[in-house]
Amino acid sequence: MKATLRTEITVKQICDGFVYNELEGKGLFGLSGRLTIQPEYQRNYIYAADGGKRESAVIDSVLKGYPLGLIYFNKIPGDRFEVLDGQQRVTSIGRFVTDKFTIKDGDGNEQYFSGMPKDKRDRILTTSLLIYECEGEESEIKEWFKTINIAGVPLNEQELLNAVYSGKFVTLAKETFSNSQNSNIQKWGAYVKGTPLRQDFLACALDWVSRGNVSDYMSRHRTDANINELKTYFTSVIDWVSTVFTDVEKEMCGVEWGRLYETYHKQSYDPSKVSASLQSLYASPYVKNRKGVFEYILGGSLDTKLLDIRVFDEATKKIVYKEQSDKAKLKLISNCPHCAIGHDANKQKIWPMVDMEADHVAAWSKGGGTDIKNCQMLCKPHNRAKGNR
Repeated sequence: MKATLRTEITVKQICDGFVYNELEGKGLFGLSGRLTIQPEYQRNYIYAADGGKRESAVIDSVLKGYPLGLIYFNKIPGDRFEVLDGQQRVTSIGRFVTDKFTIKDGDGNEQYFSGMPKDKRDRILTTSLLIYECEGEESEIKEWFKTINIAGVPLNEQELLNAVYSGKFVTLAKETFSNSQNSNIQKWGAYVKGTPLRQDFLACALDWVSRGNVSDYMSRHRTDANINELKTYFTSVIDWVSTVFTDVEKEMCGVEWGRLYETYHKQSYDPSKVSASLQSLYASPYVKNRKGVFEYILGGSLDTKLLDIRVFDEATKKIVYKEQSDKAKLKLISNCPHCAIGHDANKQKIWPMVDMEADHVAAWSKGGGTDIKNCQMLCKPHNRAKGNR
């Protein structure tokens, strides 16, 4: 790959013809229309997501003459360019010059670019940027793109995949799943964790439809002219969840709904009974893992490990151990109730507490509470063999 350093290109030239799409959160064009600021392998604009601190810092650096660091352009046919690295900085500058946000002056007053004194406006517009023009094969450009994005605010996995498999499919997928103005985002946000700007919704949709083989799926569909399968599958999962679970709880966000859909969607559920079970489990003081409640219900309320049931405290275990051991010694039987009714060498064994575990006499899943009246100490072999009975 060939790289040529350019030092004469100014902010004014870069911002000539600058277009920013508020709907998609993209800086689109500049350099009199010859520069594509956000090609499809680039992430969305994120410098405004922290309240504008980073984009304001870019402008402050320009005003103070601080170096902004190297910017890389990819040269493409027709004497045109794509921003290979630096699109966040370029977009910040373009947004400010076109009055999309304000910065504070020395007195703490908010100022748009158009309202600044002429000398400061000129200082910004005449600032030269350090730009490398890169030329090479697509594979070289993509590899270089990944390399230079190791530093700074690193690309996450999905942003890197978007770069590697950029094309019509990624373009369409980002228009749907990476658009913060999409009216479905609020509904999806009840079940999917993250933000569309960092590709979290797209990553989730791809993970679900590909059953975890995202890279392979994107490679196979890279040149597709539609994303019908992706949209249909994602919508099917969301609709299934919202139909089975009519209650929307905060713990639903981030659950592996794609895996649960594949496992359980062919089973029938009564939404009213599901709701009653959900509310009962949410009200239980013994359930520690609410995220596991959904799979527990879908699986027939059998696997209590999903709920991380509150265990007996040490004080309770010591009291129950002493009572069982005292009675066992008087009767010359094992202090493990299961061993005491057996016929092996442990029938009269007094187990030390370290070799015993607390157990629910009546299983928690069958209504047994985690209190001293429902606690018994069993030797570890018997307790681990007992399971949920």
